[in-house]
Amino acid sequence: MGEKKGRFVKQWPLFVMMAFPALLLLIYSYGPMFGLVMVFQRFEPARGFFRSAWIGLGNFRRVFAMPDLWQITFNSFFIAVMKIFLGTVAAILTAILLNELTGTLFKRTIQTVIYAPYFLSWVILGGVFRELLSRDGLLNMGLGLFGTEPVNFLGAPAIFPWVLISTELWQMTGFNAIIYLAAIIGIDPTLYEAAAIDGAGRVKQILKIMLPGIMSYIILMAVLNMGYILNAGFEQILMLYSPSVYSTGDVIDTWVYRAGLVNAQYSLASTVGLLRSLVGFVLITFSYWLAKKKWNYSIF
Repeated sequence: MGEKKGRFVKQWPLFVMMAFPALLLLIYSYGPMFGLVMVFQRFEPARGFFRSAWIGLGNFRRVFAMPDLWQITFNSFFIAVMKIFLGTVAAILTAILLNELTGTLFKRTIQTVIYAPYFLSWVILGGVFRELLSRDGLLNMGLGLFGTEPVNFLGAPAIFPWVLISTELWQMTGFNAIIYLAAIIGIDPTLYEAAAIDGAGRVKQILKIMLPGIMSYIILMAVLNMGYILNAGFEQILMLYSPSVYSTGDVIDTWVYRAGLVNAQYSLASTVGLLRSLVGFVLITFSYWLAKKKWNYSIF
């Protein structure tokens, strides 16, 4: 007991520094969790949490009976998986290309240009892409020069998910490449020298040395991304979608937003949000267990 007290006395400035962030966490992250009682109620704002009617698991039965539940779940899964997979491939290729660039000034300029989109809000980017991809936008004007009919990028259900995926790649690839670029730089340069002596060209060096050298990072990042497999990008979709593309572009987060804040179906929206969080919790727990077991990775 005395040892613990002595440690606290020595480290009290650190505890003081932690107090304010911990308070904010309690207020804004754990405090609102009290609202989950709505999941078991027919919540009415005028009655509040304590006087709204309790209906047990009624909201869960309503959710699983919804005809569009599985569609929005599939949309969320498909968009998120494609973003993770194609984003990983694009980030690796970008990191390899950046590593191959010569000339410090040119390399830093390219890095800055491709990193910059990450720091732009989707409130801004949404307006930019709406102007760019509209039927009379800049992209369709360019296609018209080749005699192509205007493409309804933001209104065609078959095209819209790929618009989401490609615009996310444009925004995130440069930033995600940082991890793989750091891994590439950490590879022992003598391995390349030995391969060159044996007659391996640059392409073979990349395939036989560079990619195997960063494979553990690739697998680790893929495993850690499993926890975000239902996070298809709420802000991005909200800024770009419309009722005409709900069949392929509506995801769990946007459905919860419309049901809860727009249509005032608070209990139903809370139930869907809770189910999504539970699935995310299971996936995150499994991914960190797998990362710890296979690659001895731990955040603590």
